[in-house]
Amino acid sequence: MIRGRKPSALGFCIGAVVGLVAITPAAGFVGIPQSIFIGFIASIVSNMVVHWKSKSTIDDTLDVFPCHGVGGMVGMLLTGLFATKAVNSAAADGWFYGNFELFKNHVIGLAIVVSYSLVMSFLIFKLINLIHPLRVTEEEELSGLDASQHNEQYHPNNMKVGGNGQLKEEEMIAG
Repeated sequence: MIRGRKPSALGFCIGAVVGLVAITPAAGFVGIPQSIFIGFIASIVSNMVVHWKSKSTIDDTLDVFPCHGVGGMVGMLLTGLFATKAVNSAAADGWFYGNFELFKNHVIGLAIVVSYSLVMSFLIFKLINLIHPLRVTEEEELSGLDASQHNEQYHPNNMKVGGNGQLKEEEMIAG
């Protein structure tokens, strides 16, 4: 979505990945126009979730869940809408073609998978957290994770790119 920012190559690439994630459940069950629509809708929904997540306290630095999780869920639900026997005669038609049952089964399947994943992930993370804390201390975070977790130091004078993301002037002259 456009929120007053310019389009970026990174945003385009992430949108493409989300579109591919979303079309994966539908591959072999929908036509080309529907697959483009599924990828487009999933990219918009994923972008909205990324925007919402950035305003929350959820720690998902790489936006894995909004891109892969939400993209896959949208793809699964839209497959239940647009699947057609015209593409795969062994499959069932989706709700768009008059078969609400397939869409309902996708919703039920999604609810089961999400519930199972949440419960099992919670239990696994709790178990791991008992053995080794998943979260670093506030002091470690303030001192820098490079130093506290990887025993590496960040040296700003050695960087070729400045804090604004632009190539430093001395690098442009030397290059």
